[in-house]
Amino acid sequence: MAMSDDLLLLTQHGETATITLNRPEIHNAFNGALIAALTRELKLLADDDDVRVVVLASRGKSFCAGADLNYMRGMAGYSEAENFADAEALAEMLHLLHALPKPTIALVQGAAIAGGVGLMSACDIAIAAENATFSIAEVRLGLIPSVISPFVINAIGARRASRYFLTGERFDAAEAERIGLVHDVVPDEALQVRGDALVKQLLQGGPQAQAEIKSLIDAVRDRPIERGLAAETARRIARVRVSTEAREGMSAFLEKRKSSWQT
Repeated sequence: MAMSDDLLLLTQHGETATITLNRPEIHNAFNGALIAALTRELKLLADDDDVRVVVLASRGKSFCAGADLNYMRGMAGYSEAENFADAEALAEMLHLLHALPKPTIALVQGAAIAGGVGLMSACDIAIAAENATFSIAEVRLGLIPSVISPFVINAIGARRASRYFLTGERFDAAEAERIGLVHDVVPDEALQVRGDALVKQLLQGGPQAQAEIKSLIDAVRDRPIERGLAAETARRIARVRVSTEAREGMSAFLEKRKSSWQT
């Protein structure tokens, strides 16, 4: 499957769908139309049982340079209520990406700035090319990285976010890996190869289990370890153990065969 609406390219190979940002001439910067297109595609992919893994990529020299200048200029003339509605649209898109009930991988090359950092942080796995650079640059425009903050802080922690939110400084792929913003850094020409290898790993897991794992991480993150949490985690595993998928997975393991979802 291959589809295009100019702003995005959507391709599907087997059980993997790739969304490619397609505004290379302006470094794949956001505007309202691109946010709406991403929102629409993510909703469709969430309900598509034929898709098990979603890859987010981009064309051109940059992954995503945040909001484009014309878009920002227009927003500066909007009322607070209009700005709230616009920010909510971005927040909905990032939440859909974060909560997608299937694994997501960001493949990052070139610059990831401001909202671009938020976009990759909302993915489950982020891989960067060695040439990638990063900046949470809103402060240098007198702005704050408000909508992206939950996703970036989830990725790098509050203490590291304090530095990079407050300075807006640019940093390289090695630093992004050190602080946990990306999982791996690879040579530029190996970015797609590394992404493909991760997709193969993900397709070995049970699709319902992967959706449950994403929900589990959100449920237990930052909570104190106490009896209520213990009971909740026990309930979750008890429910999953009796599912059709878990029964198939355990039977396949004991019978030394591939499970029904493995290729």
